[in-house]
Amino acid sequence: MAKREPNYHGLLIVDKPGRGTRGLQAERAEVAPLLPTSHDVVQMARRWTRQRRVGHTGTLDPMASGILVLCLGHATRLVEYYQNHAKTYYAEIYLGIATDTYDAMGKVTEQATIPKLSRRDIEAALDEYKGDILQVPPLYSAIKQGGESLHQKARRGENITVEPRRVTFHHIELVDYVMPERISIRVTCSAGTYIRSLAYDLGRSLGTLGYLDYLRRETAGQFQLNHAHTVDTIENVVSKNQLDTLLLPTGAYLDMPSIQVNEDELRYLGFGQSITLQGEVNQKTSSSGFLAIAKTDEGHFAGIIRCLDIADTTAAGPTWKAEKWFMSHKHQ
Repeated sequence: MAKREPNYHGLLIVDKPGRGTRGLQAERAEVAPLLPTSHDVVQMARRWTRQRRVGHTGTLDPMASGILVLCLGHATRLVEYYQNHAKTYYAEIYLGIATDTYDAMGKVTEQATIPKLSRRDIEAALDEYKGDILQVPPLYSAIKQGGESLHQKARRGENITVEPRRVTFHHIELVDYVMPERISIRVTCSAGTYIRSLAYDLGRSLGTLGYLDYLRRETAGQFQLNHAHTVDTIENVVSKNQLDTLLLPTGAYLDMPSIQVNEDELRYLGFGQSITLQGEVNQKTSSSGFLAIAKTDEGHFAGIIRCLDIADTTAAGPTWKAEKWFMSHKHQ
């Protein structure tokens, strides 16, 4: 029996539910089981679409809300190209308390007095984290060590050494400070950055303790919250068999330059041939790993192509070959 072809192809941007109640430490343990993981949202999408081919481009912690990019059907082949982009978060940090997970879902491990702080004190401390830094991830994280997630080892009580990783904070803004214990910030950072670790480290930089009490992802690459749909909205359109109205097309908002190709060039690329294309190979192409989007004359996404000779281009133009090709798929 032939495998059933997926019905949905494209991008579904979900506004993942998270911890909405802030500053209520008594709720820490009770709300944790109710908050969906990123894997839970993927499972929801498989139920909505009745297909297995669903992938995400970067997880969110259960307590975090905001943008979760899902790739459906043929678009799952593009997951790797939607990863490793900068993200923007709005975060609230609670001072005077530390938890084992560095966030509101963990157990309290320490408490400390909070010194008298001004906005200038906090801004000066935040300045220390701008740019490239070495950050130690939380013990309770999905990072693999010896083929197993750190959080699994931590929950067994194993003695774990976590190596610091280089991350980048492109922008950190102090949004608000409610004395004496609540700091609100907005950060833009590289993929793989832990805002929980920033909360933990910032507390100590301010002479006290701290944990992440609230987190919302506002951007992921070129995706913004206005691209995202709540679970309730998605459930509603699914009940009307209209999920396709919420999908972005395969290849939408890829952070790559694009090159228009004609019908003959499309055919040659589809056959796996290397061809010469007109079009400047600029620095943005280079930063994308010599990759570009191939578009039809009508502006439709055809696939991703790789430049084979960026260092030795000719007057006729550089040589390109298909990296991921989609024109043969029925949805195109």
